[in-house]
Amino acid sequence: MKKTFVGFGFGPIQSALFLFEAAQSGNFSRYVVAEIDAELCQAVRDNGGAYTINIARKGRTDQETVRGVELFNPRIAEDRRQIIAAIAEANEMATALPGVNLFDAGGQASVAQMLAEGLGRREGRPGVVYAAENNNHAAEILLENLQKYTTPDSLRSVQLLNTVIGKMSGVIGEPDVIRQLNLTPMTPRTPKAILVEEFNRILVSRITIPEFQRGIEVFLEKDDLFPFEEAKLYGHNAIHALIGYLCELRGLSSMSQAAEHPDIMQTARQAFVDESGSALVKQYGALDDPLFTADGYRAYAEDLLERMVRPNLNDLVVRVTRDPVRKLGLDDRLYGTMRLALRHGIQPKNMAQGAAAAILLMVRHPEALKTPPTSLPPKTDKLSASKVGPLLREIWGKQADDPYAEELIRLTCQALEIILNSAIIVTTKTF
Repeated sequence: MKKTFVGFGFGPIQSALFLFEAAQSGNFSRYVVAEIDAELCQAVRDNGGAYTINIARKGRTDQETVRGVELFNPRIAEDRRQIIAAIAEANEMATALPGVNLFDAGGQASVAQMLAEGLGRREGRPGVVYAAENNNHAAEILLENLQKYTTPDSLRSVQLLNTVIGKMSGVIGEPDVIRQLNLTPMTPRTPKAILVEEFNRILVSRITIPEFQRGIEVFLEKDDLFPFEEAKLYGHNAIHALIGYLCELRGLSSMSQAAEHPDIMQTARQAFVDESGSALVKQYGALDDPLFTADGYRAYAEDLLERMVRPNLNDLVVRVTRDPVRKLGLDDRLYGTMRLALRHGIQPKNMAQGAAAAILLMVRHPEALKTPPTSLPPKTDKLSASKVGPLLREIWGKQADDPYAEELIRLTCQALEIILNSAIIVTTKTF
């Protein structure tokens, strides 16, 4: 029997991952999506329920069209009834919203309230919900929101799954860029194009519902996602940011241009393999998973380094380097990776260059920050430990008394000296 898929949100992850892979599987006969963008809903309806995505592969970009999609706007009463009815029969569902704070936004049109009502009508029918909000605890947060509107019995046969999605994706809205990259808009009436990489090795929580078979078969189940979430944050995300900030210092606009700068790529490779990789292998080698071996992690790093600078992915430096204050948090990608390395006796000198570059760019371009830290030094000041230390302690807040804080500051200042004494040209570009 064919299955029903229901999605919440119609951005790149939903349209070019969950829906696309559901359609590719051949295991589903119905695709329903809740989307509050009324114009987008109408455009897909006018296109016969079809939309097109662009997939950046190595050396080429392909177009794929997904057909038979039913888009409903939950702000419209009749559409909301259709969504709830689809939830009641769905086998697999996926939330792909901008953030977990939106699970219960919108009153009756919220994901939490619609899910609760639909799940209450399932009469024990098994199903899963993939939570894809780039939060390590998205499934648990969704469950907390659902519990406000439903009973334990309604949730007993449905499992909420966390995900680790290492797929680079985006929406291209500039007509000139769409033409330059030879992309196809989502529909003839939609002036935006979805561009994603071909990667689809998505990790999800282990399903424990007896005899339940996923229709989206390409996803990989793991008993514990936390080590893989750390590999994404301290590997993929950390190196992506490091390359981005070093590119910004060079005045480069696209991540693909990093491939033309061997020193940037060498710094990134050493940070990825020797610092992030060595620390994560020491941390999780006992799991006996191929990723957390020296060879496995090296292969993971080389694959990602090639994908990060793929020209047809149109990954812009300005996107990668935005919000530097958050990315310099003690638990975030740059310093989180450095702390992990230090815990395992590894000196993260290459990763420190990413942090130093982010700080230098903040000082040079404070106007690009939403809320500049009060201790941000003036542009004219020489960046020394006496300036960098207070800035980082302000960013770290209550975590500033971390046992590794002083060593992180020392490594950052050391990296700043390397950068300031190099031939890197710092431009006037903003984040």
